[in-house]
Amino acid sequence: MALEHALLVALREQPASGLDLARRFEKSIGYFWHATHQQIYRVLARMEADGWVSAEAVAQSGKPDKKVYAVSTAGERVLAEWLAEPTPVETFRSALAVKLRGASYGDREAVLATVRDTLADHRTRLAHYELLAKRDYPEPSLLVGHELDQYLVLRGGIGLEKFWISWLDEYLEAHP
Repeated sequence: MALEHALLVALREQPASGLDLARRFEKSIGYFWHATHQQIYRVLARMEADGWVSAEAVAQSGKPDKKVYAVSTAGERVLAEWLAEPTPVETFRSALAVKLRGASYGDREAVLATVRDTLADHRTRLAHYELLAKRDYPEPSLLVGHELDQYLVLRGGIGLEKFWISWLDEYLEAHP
């Protein structure tokens, strides 16, 4: 997947300016597809040049006009084609996993400190995801369409955080 596809999905959900997209990446999409503000603006310019998105200048009080992007017909076609393509199995790539495997060859205490810090981060992220689920989807059985898709991605994130917490807890319990 390319950043272009993540942006097309985000813009299909709701047209937005580059800044609005960057904020949305920080709050949701960025949890599973990271992009910097600069990358987003660069890719939006390329997508506009390629005709995948259109931009409308929107006046702002006391500020320069902002560009609000929306997916064009060509962009809808590109997104639909990409969505229909088979997706290869995701590969697991983790510097932490390599450190855990190699801890016997170095400073295990430093690795354990990294594990504790990483575990705390995953617990924080899990709490945030669970808060979002409770706040934004109080009755998941009533969800359909796009909202159901968003909820299920959030549930996937919750599952991944639970995996990390369980695995790192197991590692720490094995190395008291």
